[in-house]
Amino acid sequence: MRTDRKTRPRVRFWFSFYSALLMLFGKQASAQIRYSIPEEVKHGTVVGNVAKDLGLDITSLNDRRFRVVSGTKDAFFEVNQDNGALYVHSNIDREELCQGRGVCLLELKILVENPLEMHHVVVEITDVNDHAPNFPEKQQMFEIGEQTLPGMRFQLHTARDPDAGVNSIRTYTLSSNDHFEIDIRQSDEDKIPFLVLKKPLDREQKTNHSLLVTAVDGGKPKKSGTLNISIVVLDINDNRPTFIQDTYQITIQENVAIGTSVFLMNATDPDEGANGEIEYSLAKTLRRNIYDLFELDKLTGVIRIKGQMDYEENAVYKLDIEAFDKGTPPLKGECRVIIKIKDVNDNPPDIEVTSLSDTVAEDSKPGTVISLISLIDKDSGVNGKIISSLTSEVPFELKPSYKENIYSVVTKGFLDREQVSHYEITIKATDCGDPPLSAFKTLNIQISDVNDNSPYFSQNPLQFYLSENNVAGKSIFFVSATDNDLNDNAAVSYHIVREGGQNDIMSFLNVNPDNGHITALKSFDFERVKTFQFHVVASDSGTPSLSSNVTVNVFILDQNDNAPVILYPVSSNGSAEGVEEIPRNVNAGHLVTKVRAYDADIGYNGWLLFSLQEVTDHSLFGLDRYTGQIRTLRSFTETDEAEHKLLILVKDNGNVSLSATATVIVKVVEPKEAFAASDVKSSTKADEDSNVTFYLMITVGSVSALFLISIIVLISMQCSKSTDFTSKYIQEPNYDGTLCHSIQYRSGDKRYMLVGPRMSIGSTIVPGSHANTLMLPDRRSATGEVRDFLMSFCRLKMQTNYAITQLLVDSNIIIFTLMAKIQGFL
Repeated sequence: MRTDRKTRPRVRFWFSFYSALLMLFGKQASAQIRYSIPEEVKHGTVVGNVAKDLGLDITSLNDRRFRVVSGTKDAFFEVNQDNGALYVHSNIDREELCQGRGVCLLELKILVENPLEMHHVVVEITDVNDHAPNFPEKQQMFEIGEQTLPGMRFQLHTARDPDAGVNSIRTYTLSSNDHFEIDIRQSDEDKIPFLVLKKPLDREQKTNHSLLVTAVDGGKPKKSGTLNISIVVLDINDNRPTFIQDTYQITIQENVAIGTSVFLMNATDPDEGANGEIEYSLAKTLRRNIYDLFELDKLTGVIRIKGQMDYEENAVYKLDIEAFDKGTPPLKGECRVIIKIKDVNDNPPDIEVTSLSDTVAEDSKPGTVISLISLIDKDSGVNGKIISSLTSEVPFELKPSYKENIYSVVTKGFLDREQVSHYEITIKATDCGDPPLSAFKTLNIQISDVNDNSPYFSQNPLQFYLSENNVAGKSIFFVSATDNDLNDNAAVSYHIVREGGQNDIMSFLNVNPDNGHITALKSFDFERVKTFQFHVVASDSGTPSLSSNVTVNVFILDQNDNAPVILYPVSSNGSAEGVEEIPRNVNAGHLVTKVRAYDADIGYNGWLLFSLQEVTDHSLFGLDRYTGQIRTLRSFTETDEAEHKLLILVKDNGNVSLSATATVIVKVVEPKEAFAASDVKSSTKADEDSNVTFYLMITVGSVSALFLISIIVLISMQCSKSTDFTSKYIQEPNYDGTLCHSIQYRSGDKRYMLVGPRMSIGSTIVPGSHANTLMLPDRRSATGEVRDFLMSFCRLKMQTNYAITQLLVDSNIIIFTLMAKIQGFL
């Protein structure tokens, strides 16, 4: 905002006057400038270019520390050291600042150094019409006797308008009527309206009168407030209560207790009966805070203390007392009670923080200064002497300065942000009054971080289980390290340790340096790679950088990605097709042949089931779904065909089942032909029986050795790590002694591990069965040491089962290989 035009000649006059003094006497003279701005202007509004008006060099304002020196806590104005402008720093409310005085002036001191100069600036805060007149009550009632003579005056509620000057209340108006008019009396501070009777009342003609009084201010646009007047016409009461004095004066101490009686009002009324009975009340025109500090007993006239007195806030209170009799109409007497407050020691010390470094590095040495404080007490003498101390046990202390009541807060020990990152230092200042008063000041100190902590992994080594056939180029799992430092010192990046001589798997792994996500650049095959290990290093971004590493063990889990392979029948061209000849005279249950198949997967993914897809006559042949044996269901008749084609479907038990088909052609021949063919086959197989027996002996020996090794490994692993935790299984009687596979799955919020034996012929899996099922605790619900213990136990069990499974898989592979060899002979 530019300087008001009316004040510019005055600014030039004062500036010229002080310039002349400087030239005549050769000494530095302080200059005084006056500006004018309205209240409630926005923050940042420019009042004027004070540097330009003072003739200061704008380019040197920063070097000369051009600033405003304010003696109050609220800094309403600040200067811009770049252009020398004086601008509004906080909201200015003229009514709050000057409390309705006529001229509202703020005196500012402008200080520049090198050389030191002090300039006085006066800012006048002009009023704006931001308040409407307001009556203390919206309704006022009078009871007036009909014999009341014209000219009788009745004081109305005085409206209040916090605005000043032309924006304050200008006049009162009265609604049109025949009996009353309004008269305004100017007091020291306010215009007091009176209702004046101009024409006698006649109760027989009209018993009630309703009037409207309007208070109007002088603003543009004008604002107003209204008061409803109700007049009840009554019979006459000719004596009013009277006080001995018009004005009473008393003195009380500011620490007087609430509820104390300080004065007794005494008014007399010569009337008798109800017309002589008096009730007291405080006038409605008093300032609002008076009603909060004093109360008047309407019957006894005793004035009591209602609120806490404060000499520093107000030293004198003026109470207008009204005394009403109970006549009809009641008459009123008035007087004023002036109450003076006597000062006592009621001001606690004031703690002022001169400077504060609210952030301290955790490696700061003892004795580092973090704050300067000043202690002030408005009282004097002994009541102004101050004793200071710290109220809590913190690694800080107060050190006095050479000047009284000036202290510095310094560190007295070493700091560690990871243990305590924030301190609240409470300073206590107590004066020597009787009783002593105290003040407290809390300093919030943040401890800044230095890089003194390495990243760490919550678990080392890490175990991850990855299903085979993962999508190449996508994240397969992630590692996460924690650093107790902050910001860059806690910003962790990751990389994989790649050393010479490692296998090719490491070249197909990448880690995201920001989030630790591990990405595989190829798809893993359980049948080729079952487990591998690598190392990940976590480094922070501090200076110098700190790091730690973790070992990652990855176990590949099998998926159903291999279809069954037909081992028998197999024709000469490689197709799964064979021809079987049987005599026509065989009985029901005769074994025609057995379809043999192999699946490279393990567990349920490698468990095969057989079914007939196509058959010439369903009544002749049956297929065992578990063994693949084809048997006759009845004897042949003369009407049965001589050749039958059977299409057998072999499928595994994976989630997405895979399958293969085999074709068996059964030829029914006469018994003589069948015997002849049997003799030919028996002669060719006679030489091979010795080889078959040899392979069977190798198979049985291999399986026995692997089973014995598995039992030894299981016992050693269980004995190497004792635990109080026992797994509870629900036994299933349908069990043939061969461990097949372990499967983890989730149901709702529970996890299960299925350690399933290969089921016997005719056995079924019943939905909802808990056979050989270990229920594991959910990691999300386990906490603390129990969660870690359960996780370690589950990992031990899984590793044990996995090791046993690997041994059994190897044994199965040997068995399947030998069986395939045997099938070649068969």
